[in-house]
Amino acid sequence: MFLKVQLPWNIIIPAESLESNGLMLQRSMILRLLDDFASKKASKELGYYLAVTTLDKIGEGKVRQNTGDVLFPVRFSGITFKIFRGEIIEGVVHKVLKHGVFLRCGPIENIYLSNMKMPDYRYVPGEDPEFMNNKLSKIKKDVVVRVIVLGTKWLEAEREFQALVSLEGDYLGPVS
Repeated sequence: MFLKVQLPWNIIIPAESLESNGLMLQRSMILRLLDDFASKKASKELGYYLAVTTLDKIGEGKVRQNTGDVLFPVRFSGITFKIFRGEIIEGVVHKVLKHGVFLRCGPIENIYLSNMKMPDYRYVPGEDPEFMNNKLSKIKKDVVVRVIVLGTKWLEAEREFQALVSLEGDYLGPVS
């Protein structure tokens, strides 16, 4: 679920941000790295980028000819979030449909639990639709549900993951 990664990156510092004071340069680098890291959002291999933990190495800067900006190769450590097939996760229901529910887990918004993968649950329509079983256990909006991941899909254009999950297994279902 959470991965500690070490990544190489290139940071471009505008010429006007360069000063002789080393602390200001390092501050500019960290701010630029955080901006770049946040805007990239996720990758297929590593999952969602959550946090930069340490700036491990700063390489020698190279001045770009046309702009005067300086490109610094850096290596940093960070934390990412990725779910895997067979993993047990907990998600919060944010949408209930006749054919299943959508869950959120961390930064992943599109986790689908089909009614075909909810044994013993039946759809109950109404103003606040829900799925209920014979033991009166309910799956409805804002309920936390423990599920098993059946598969994931990377969407390159949106830079996000989708997942298909199931309640078929031991100790899975709504969490009280």
